[in-house]
Amino acid sequence: MRAENLPEPVSQYDAVIVNAGTGEIITVTELARQLADTDVVVTGEYHGHHASHLLQARLQQALYRHNPRQILSMEQFNLNHQDALDAYLAGQTGETEMIEDADAWENYKASYRPLVEFAREHQLPVVAANAPADIVRCVGREGKDYLKRLPDAQRAALPAQAFLDTPDYRDKFVDAIAGSHGAEQTELAGRLLSTYQAQLLRDNTMAERILTALNEHPGHQVLHTTGTFHSEQRLGTVAVLEQRAPELSIAVLSPVEWSPPEQAMPVAANRHKGDYLYFILPLPPEYRDAERQRSAMQKRFSRHSDTRCE
Repeated sequence: MRAENLPEPVSQYDAVIVNAGTGEIITVTELARQLADTDVVVTGEYHGHHASHLLQARLQQALYRHNPRQILSMEQFNLNHQDALDAYLAGQTGETEMIEDADAWENYKASYRPLVEFAREHQLPVVAANAPADIVRCVGREGKDYLKRLPDAQRAALPAQAFLDTPDYRDKFVDAIAGSHGAEQTELAGRLLSTYQAQLLRDNTMAERILTALNEHPGHQVLHTTGTFHSEQRLGTVAVLEQRAPELSIAVLSPVEWSPPEQAMPVAANRHKGDYLYFILPLPPEYRDAERQRSAMQKRFSRHSDTRCE
């Protein structure tokens, strides 16, 4: 079926999958068949969008039917909590204990529980792929040289090259953060630099963790879940993987919000975002009152203001 004859998503759980190269609508079953021999399948998500999370769970199961040698890699857990995650997978702790010990995201039960439970039930490795949150925050405040002050054990857990990037990703990040201000002003560019380096630390750490998992489990396929900014247009984590291991086959799935019937489905305009696109309904706006939104954002940031960068 061609994209122009696409069925519309009718609920917040629905996703319509399109092969970006051919424009064909495909099912999850067909998607898994096409990805069966791919080394790393990266599923970009809009955090908290149930259509993203439902698609990830269905794809995990469908890929497993083709290749049960599967690794689940997750941005949503930090590498310093790998032991807590492993303890849960081994049946040594309960779910609430794991959520507390591994500092799981607030939406874990609704969004990521199915992925982890499938892996646990089938005894599949789960990789806590992200960089430690406190280290990311300190790099965001003080820049990449902060890593030089880390104890040897903490530094050794991070990639030797922790800040690989590409010009396209840098431009995209600056545009997303600075918007119309750009980064031409020296002061603005300086404020953005450490924030960008924190982003790079996340991407490089996730790439490193994926490569380590593949080395430890030859012949396995990695399913990596991440926010779409880290993977769309084959930038971020994907670009680092391609720089460090060009021999790997990597497929990128990217979400696109679509509001039918007000607009035709924008396949051509979004084809560059991934090898496969999945179209989902937009989430409702979080705020309509700008002042309440600013206040909420300040509260979010203040929760981490007590992090000490020693």
